[in-house]
Amino acid sequence: MAVTAISIDNLLPAFPAIQARFAVADPNHLQLLVYVYMIGFGVAQIVYGPVSDALGRRPVLLAGLAIYTAGSLLAMIAPSFGWLLAARIVQGIGAASGRVLSTAIVRDRFAGREMASVMSLIMMVFLIVPMIAPAIGGAMLALGSWIYVFVSMLALAGICTLWFSLRMPETLHPEYRRPLSLRSTGEALMTTLRCRVAIGYATALGLLTGCIMGYVGSAQQVFDTGLYHLGALFPLAFGLVAGAMGAATLVNARIVRKLGMRPLSHAGLAAFLCVGLAQVGLSLSYHGHPPLALFLGVLALNQFLISFAMPNFNALALEPLGVIAGTASSFLGFYTTILGAFCGFLIGQAFDGTTLPIGIGYAGLGGLALLVVAWTEHGRLFRGGVSG
Repeated sequence: MAVTAISIDNLLPAFPAIQARFAVADPNHLQLLVYVYMIGFGVAQIVYGPVSDALGRRPVLLAGLAIYTAGSLLAMIAPSFGWLLAARIVQGIGAASGRVLSTAIVRDRFAGREMASVMSLIMMVFLIVPMIAPAIGGAMLALGSWIYVFVSMLALAGICTLWFSLRMPETLHPEYRRPLSLRSTGEALMTTLRCRVAIGYATALGLLTGCIMGYVGSAQQVFDTGLYHLGALFPLAFGLVAGAMGAATLVNARIVRKLGMRPLSHAGLAAFLCVGLAQVGLSLSYHGHPPLALFLGVLALNQFLISFAMPNFNALALEPLGVIAGTASSFLGFYTTILGAFCGFLIGQAFDGTTLPIGIGYAGLGGLALLVVAWTEHGRLFRGGVSG
């Protein structure tokens, strides 16, 4: 999960250098370095789950890390911006193995609130990495070139490969292995599609992912080149917001076993929507340019609240699908990532030199997510079940 996060966030400080190197005319086009990565990341997930259900988690994840390594090497020698975008797609394809198989491994070993607690700890890693990723990217730039940013990604991939090879046992029970065939995959896919809880919570998760991707895609412009002009302080501002998410996932991991996934995530989503509406009001009150401290405070609060929903929505979506955890995680990961990338792209491309697009995106997608959750639960919000 850390590979996924660092591959997005430590590249953000390098946007100006990449723009200069490849003569990219429109700064908004640099956001494609995030979104094409997410497209490769999303589409590839549909493959990893069924293959891992047949062959096991270990060999498939190691193959994915090898693909990610190849993409990192290609990015380092890219002769044009187009080639760099292609390398980012390859990186995304490789990193998708970690997204699918980390959640499948958790589902192999845990269920119910215990699964939600472990998922929160994993999400905490995913969210803490952005606190330091831009700083790592900035440090690599200080060495003299944006290429060194990809060197740091390559180093992390090597460490993960070695660690996983030595420490992680195979978690897929032999009796749960499924034949790798279109019929078997189709049956698992139809089981997933017919599960109201899985599709509902995955849709809500995708919408909230769109909020995160919209913010990440436009963060460099908001904090650095387009609005607040923080320069070298951009990683600090980005890290403060990411720190709020990391803190929330740690709190979630500690209290979800007592309160349950549904009450906690529903309350977090409702509060997120309220703060999103306040964000819109704040932007309008200051003509799209609120004081930095005030904007950071409201944004960090919303990131804190969203972190009570996202890990639990992920666990709730997978909870009924333990027998087909790999294929289900694969399909749901594909669906949430593509939905999130599309929504995030719309928010990011709407950047107009103000904070208003982020506020509207948060409020709009938060409202849609709450409606989807209400549909999923037949209107019965804030109530916990046996496990959730």
